[in-house]
Amino acid sequence: MKNQIFLIATFTLIFCFCSYKTDAQARKNANKQTTEWRYEIQCQGTGVQGTYLIKVWSYSRKPQVATEQAKKNAVHGIIFKGFAGTSTVGGCTSQNALARNPNLEEEKAEFFKLFFADGGKYMKFVTFSNDGAVGAGDITKISKREYKVGVVVSVKKDALRKDLENAGILKSLSSGF
Repeated sequence: MKNQIFLIATFTLIFCFCSYKTDAQARKNANKQTTEWRYEIQCQGTGVQGTYLIKVWSYSRKPQVATEQAKKNAVHGIIFKGFAGTSTVGGCTSQNALARNPNLEEEKAEFFKLFFADGGKYMKFVTFSNDGAVGAGDITKISKREYKVGVVVSVKKDALRKDLENAGILKSLSSGF
């Protein structure tokens, strides 16, 4: 009886370890893909004052990983890319990136590495607008091993700008040019 309990416990531990290792590897691969910043941003209408309501299309081998990475992609897009407005979605106007310096990401690489780390400071500025639920039309299999996943998020752009200004990353709008 003790041997059976020992074997069951051993197999359970091995299964849990392998499962954890697989998830950890998926997160590591997703983080690597995220640092390549491959995503698209689409305006979804007006959000609460001081926020942008956007849809972020992220790419990954696993749809659930792309969903989580969408948060990082959304904040990155607001800081460095901006987005085009659309006439099909009411209230959508083009928005410039918060950063005016095209080399800012390289110049402040250490700051942004910590800022976009798993559970990093970027999390304060982004939330899923639909609890992270992804509809059937928001997942597209684009190749044998990759998905394109669209997630609607809200980014607190005013708070993000203020935080980056306080950290000395962005110049204040009132500081002049």
